[in-house]
Amino acid sequence: MSKLRRKVYMTAGYNTVSMGTGRSEFNPKKARPGLEHYIKEAGQGTLAKIGGAKNVDEGAIGNFMAARFNKQGHLAGFIPYIDEELQYKPCIRTEGACASGALSLVAGMKSVLAETADVVLTIGVEVQNTMKAIYGADVLAGAGWFQKRKNGHAYFFPGQFSDRAKAYYEKYGMEYARKGMKQWFINAVENARLCPTAQEYENKVDDLGGLYDKMTPNGKAFVDSLNVLDCSKVSDGASAIAIMSEEGLERCGIPKDQAVQIVGYAQVERNITNDPPDKTELTAIKKAVKQALDMAGITKDDLATAEIHDCFSIAGILTTEALGFAEPGKGAEFVANKNTARDGIIPMNTTGGLIGWGHPTGGTGVHQAVTIWEQLTGNAGEAQINIKPEKPYGMTINMGGDDVTVVAIVYKRGDF
Repeated sequence: MSKLRRKVYMTAGYNTVSMGTGRSEFNPKKARPGLEHYIKEAGQGTLAKIGGAKNVDEGAIGNFMAARFNKQGHLAGFIPYIDEELQYKPCIRTEGACASGALSLVAGMKSVLAETADVVLTIGVEVQNTMKAIYGADVLAGAGWFQKRKNGHAYFFPGQFSDRAKAYYEKYGMEYARKGMKQWFINAVENARLCPTAQEYENKVDDLGGLYDKMTPNGKAFVDSLNVLDCSKVSDGASAIAIMSEEGLERCGIPKDQAVQIVGYAQVERNITNDPPDKTELTAIKKAVKQALDMAGITKDDLATAEIHDCFSIAGILTTEALGFAEPGKGAEFVANKNTARDGIIPMNTTGGLIGWGHPTGGTGVHQAVTIWEQLTGNAGEAQINIKPEKPYGMTINMGGDDVTVVAIVYKRGDF
């Protein structure tokens, strides 16, 4: 794939709190902020860093199922709600299940590449605590082929990835696999404790591994091959970031060392009506990663960090293999040996990922971009890792459905 014909940057990221169980502010019996609140907070958070709405040419918003969770469609119309100066500017809404947020990033990038915009305000949002989890599972099943719903588990997507975990256990061993999955969970919570907006920020459990070991998968209570700690959370929240050309950075007064440059990306689709060709591999992620790295002209070994789509712990293990950091079947060992921890060979999900930070479905892809921007520019606060000068690159991988829609993006610090 050819390199980008114009330099594209991201800057001025902002995250709301990822709201849901685990946050002291969350009470399912009390009224909570709605969709409009999160859109406005995230949007205004980014506008405050770029000189205001007057500098914005276009808007893009990613969301999965507001029409079901909130009885609200037509989300592009909420971008002018953020600020009156956004009235009558072109805006678009993107949807690709859990990859909806990253698709809004791609939409903004394409506008900059097409020279129709120099500054695009990009937002990802989801508010899904409006339903009990068992009913929300039916809504989230729309990320798959709904004709399979009647034959699937009551918790449809946990059931899908439970099947992947079962296949991995059968091929490589359950006890072996769960050592890696346990360490993935531990990393997620330990990283989330360093990020004030994370859903697990206030988690005070001393022995995370012991807690995990006590919760043996039980199909009668949940799904056959995962426990609830293997799963991302039901979350409400939004993230925003500005996508800019060089002219846009100059217009907004943003120095390049406070921006990341997009040097490669890929978006791929797998036929949603087909079962995965191999339950122990994420084939669409593997293809997207290769395309994005090839466009960037780098290899996985040039990456300082990666934000990957750990909707379930087994997805984290499988993505580590799809990235090439471990051979098939070796991902669980790679993670168990703490190679993906914040001081490991390739730190992943440094603010907790989907399991630790939270998973407001349509917002996740933008949250991933915000985290990479924070890390590469030194704005990650207590969650900051050491970015070595010889490795100024980061990657995000946002997956929609069961490895159906995948967006992979490669970033480097803007002044490198």
